[in-house]
Amino acid sequence: MARHRDSAGESTQERILRVAAEIFARKGYHATGVAELGAAAGLQRGALYYHIKSKEDLLYDLSKRHVEEALERGRAVLALDVGPVEKLRALACEHLRTIAARCAEVTVVIREMHALTGKRAKQLTALRDEYENLFAEVLREGVAQGVFASADRVVVLGVLGMFNWTHVWLDTEKGPLSPDDIADRLTDLVIQGQLRVPTPAPATHAPAAAAEPATAGVPCL
Repeated sequence: MARHRDSAGESTQERILRVAAEIFARKGYHATGVAELGAAAGLQRGALYYHIKSKEDLLYDLSKRHVEEALERGRAVLALDVGPVEKLRALACEHLRTIAARCAEVTVVIREMHALTGKRAKQLTALRDEYENLFAEVLREGVAQGVFASADRVVVLGVLGMFNWTHVWLDTEKGPLSPDDIADRLTDLVIQGQLRVPTPAPATHAPAAAAEPATAGVPCL
C-alpha cells in the first residue's frame, strides 16, 4: 500500500509516531489518551486505529525504531579500524547526536519502556541490551589492551547513564556547544577515570641515622 505523504514529505505513520513521542515525553505514557493522540495527529479515532493496533503498540513501535537506528550507527562505529579510546569517543558522539536530534523519542524510551508488557517488553529489552553491549565491548577491548581499568557492569551502566542523562538538559539551540563538543567533554571525563595509572616504583630510603639521646624534659614521640 502506498503511503500518503503531506507537503513536508511526512507519511501519516511517521506523523503519528512523531506526535506520540512528543506527547509521551511531555505528559507521560499513562497520562496520554488515544483521543488526544488522534487529535494531535489530525485523525479521527477510526482513522488512527487504521494505522495503529493499540497505544502500547505505538509505544513499542516508536521505541523499537529509535533503538534499532541507534544500534545500526553503533555497529558501524565498532567496525572502525581504530583503538578503543577513539571508538568510545565515536560512540559517544553518535549517542549525543541522536539525543539532540530526537530528544522526545530518547526520553520516551528511557522513561516509559517499562510500560511495555509481554513479548514487546522482551523484544525491546533485548534490543536495549544489545545496544548496551556495544559500550561494554569497547570497554572490554580497552581493558584487554591495557588502556582501560575496568569493563564491569557498574562501569558500563555508569558510562551509559551519564550519556543518557543529557536528554534532561541538552539544548544545543541555546548553548554554545554542539552535541559533538558535549560528547567529547563527557568522554574525556570517562577516559580520565578509566585510564590505567602506572604503579609508582617503591621509594628507596637512605639508611636511618642513629637516634640521638632524648633531651631531658622533652617527651619522645
